[in-house]
Amino acid sequence: MAIATVAARYAKSLLDLAQEKGLTETMYKDMQFFKKTLEGSRPLLLMLKNPIVRAEKKSAILNAVFASHVDSVTMSFFQIIAKKNREPIMDAIAEEFINQYDRLKGVERATVITTVPLTDALRKQFKAMVMKTTGTQLVELDEKIDSKLVGGYVLRVGDQQIDESIRSQLNDLRLKFLN
Repeated sequence: MAIATVAARYAKSLLDLAQEKGLTETMYKDMQFFKKTLEGSRPLLLMLKNPIVRAEKKSAILNAVFASHVDSVTMSFFQIIAKKNREPIMDAIAEEFINQYDRLKGVERATVITTVPLTDALRKQFKAMVMKTTGTQLVELDEKIDSKLVGGYVLRVGDQQIDESIRSQLNDLRLKFLN
């Protein structure tokens, strides 16, 4: 079975449990914390994905790292995942949980990459573009800065990308001259 399918099933089960127990917001924050911790600690992520490390060792490390920072229900979920030998996909489960939570709340996430930090006016314009494209009312922008763009912006919403960067325009121009 594909990783995305398995992760989606586990995430849906966790979201259903969170709704049943009234812990949806808590679980959401826990999954965000878990995801950020894995993104910030490559050794932890590699340990979870390593088939040589035994499940008991992974479970003990998860307990040591997260037990004091997440809810007991979230920690129990981590232990179940460890017992089922699904630690290699825990990052995908957390990502899918966050996606399903966003769909539940009607939130659309977008990433905007620019050469300089966004002003409030530009932030509102990008949010308006996303609202117009997707039809949602709640938009969360993830703002990134990349000096290699030279100028302009790259906006990613779901699987769509709008590339209005000068780097992209220069590449298009170069290709036209080569052909």
